[in-house]
Amino acid sequence: MAGIYVHVPFCRRACHYCDFHFTTNLKNSDLLVDAILKEIELRKSYVQGEKIETIYFGGGTPSLLATTEIERILNRIYGTQSVADEIELTLEANPEDLSKEKLFELKQIGVNRLSLGTQSFIDSELEWMNRMHTAEQAIASIRNAQDIGFDNISIDLIFGLPEQTEQDWELNLKTAIGLDIQHVSSYSLTVEPKTVLHNRIEKGQREKPNELSSARFFEMNMEFLPANDFEHYEISNFAKEGFISKHNSSYWLGKKYLGLGPSAHSFNRVAREWNVRSNGAYMQKIASGKPFSESEKLSIKDRINEYIMTSIRTRNGVKKDLLETIKPGSWNQFTLQLDKVDQHLVQLDNEKLLLTNNGKLLSDLITSNLFFD
Repeated sequence: MAGIYVHVPFCRRACHYCDFHFTTNLKNSDLLVDAILKEIELRKSYVQGEKIETIYFGGGTPSLLATTEIERILNRIYGTQSVADEIELTLEANPEDLSKEKLFELKQIGVNRLSLGTQSFIDSELEWMNRMHTAEQAIASIRNAQDIGFDNISIDLIFGLPEQTEQDWELNLKTAIGLDIQHVSSYSLTVEPKTVLHNRIEKGQREKPNELSSARFFEMNMEFLPANDFEHYEISNFAKEGFISKHNSSYWLGKKYLGLGPSAHSFNRVAREWNVRSNGAYMQKIASGKPFSESEKLSIKDRINEYIMTSIRTRNGVKKDLLETIKPGSWNQFTLQLDKVDQHLVQLDNEKLLLTNNGKLLSDLITSNLFFD
């Protein structure tokens, strides 16, 4: 099984913390869709005939596209790939884009999972992030989607804002739980170079996120969400039973995936590819038949380290049998490296390594200590 990711690089407004590839100029959306349609044809053999089990529209803000444009992309994928009957078809959306009419249209063309960029249920926090919607709009979009018949809804929440309190974060978590959604992706605010937030912090106009507060909010995730039937199946992700993100899980499980659109990444277990990070260059190169992506062949060491980096974040952990499929004998070397890690942070059980809750707070540090040299 394999997945397809479609990058839609359009947003109405720039969020102050975001460093994803996007533009707020929407005038060439039809030309960009045409380029994506051509890329689908050009790369129809990339996953080598494996069935497509997930399609994910990310961005940017895919909900800015007209439903007819999304349908054109889907029709081309279905016409060039073998698609599983039980496809997970996700569309990222912002609350302000989801009228009842739009939700109905999306449902009609086969979208069966929504990932909503709510980010917060507190208006002052949304204003701080430069989001366009209000808390009331976020709640209304979820309820409208449920009324239309969507029963697989994920929301994003961001914690660690400089002035955020435990009471604020508890309110966000309790609001999410009370909305009867199926999935929560909860991310710590990070300061990325060249973002508005980074520039304002450098000029002293914004405070830096507080690491101790962020750690406490992460602990609250692990307290509140599992207590309300959300499994903590990946560092930043919690799901009700039967509702883990199949698409994102494919990344962590090392499955093949094809990325379409500017800046999109692809992986075939042997090499990584990434498309040019410019809408204009992407469209021009696609139209002229010039190379529009770069690639890197992964060494055995790269593949091992990538497997460690992704799998250690999940409920599955680092498993002996999967590590050994990359390189026989690598499990012994891996376990020897555990001497570098505090044993309270990891759990070695049944030929797999898992992070404890304390370990999840330090996952990046632990991972770097376990990488193969």
